[in-house]
Amino acid sequence: MTRLDGKVCIITGATSGIGRRTAEVFVAEGAKVVIAGRREAEGEAVAAALGGACDFLRTDVTDEARVRALVDFTVAKHGRVDCLFNNAGGPAPPGGIESIPADGFDAAIATLLRSVLFGMKHVAPVMLRQRSGSIINNGSVAGQRAGLSSSLVYSAAKAAVIHLTRCVAMQLGEQCVRVNSISPGGIATGMFGKVAGLPAEQAERTADTARAALAAMQPIPRAGLPDDVAQAAVFLASDASAFVNGHDLVVDGGLIGGQRWSQQQERLQAMRAAFLARPG
Repeated sequence: MTRLDGKVCIITGATSGIGRRTAEVFVAEGAKVVIAGRREAEGEAVAAALGGACDFLRTDVTDEARVRALVDFTVAKHGRVDCLFNNAGGPAPPGGIESIPADGFDAAIATLLRSVLFGMKHVAPVMLRQRSGSIINNGSVAGQRAGLSSSLVYSAAKAAVIHLTRCVAMQLGEQCVRVNSISPGGIATGMFGKVAGLPAEQAERTADTARAALAAMQPIPRAGLPDDVAQAAVFLASDASAFVNGHDLVVDGGLIGGQRWSQQQERLQAMRAAFLARPG
């Protein structure tokens, strides 16, 4: 038996990267999946590759009516929703606090935070009627620690996602609906190319470059991969996590655990050498 047999799952932001890989893994684990994204050609291609277990619905997750339609479509086709993975995201304005544009702030909050609220708002009634379900929100280590994103706005939005997750978990958990988040570290996707200002298609081709650059960030000496997050999402979507609620599952190879041991040792050796070099 596979881990998601018979479950119906919605995944937003699934035309590439983490969302696409999660859709692939969910289908392999026995789920029926409805994927959502703004890029129609890419979404249809993913659905075609995954076969009859997957449908694509073009969705702008910043538009509440479209999010409601996504949930309605899933219920109309499958009769239920067992998991919602609020994965859709995007870059946010970089720079210091004195330079943040109001319109850029509003757009980033709409994509990163408001969309998560809309997803939970419209799937909650379905799951409450079922008295079952798992909501997974995509956070970030940047929402746990300062200095891990090029954007103050991105960090603040992800911190809000993590705390909103906990708050909603306290409400819905009383009706056996679980709400958790996943906070990835450095995951090699096209996101870094988008942060650099590249168009989406070009940005998707930068994942290998990002993979090399991210390899030394954390104790585990490789970049994070979309599959690392997808496997965490499978756990939270499955019955194996039936008693996990209000939790932020960090998937970062140890990045936020503290200073890397080897770097600490190098600094200690340099300090000892400086002490010995001092006269007297």
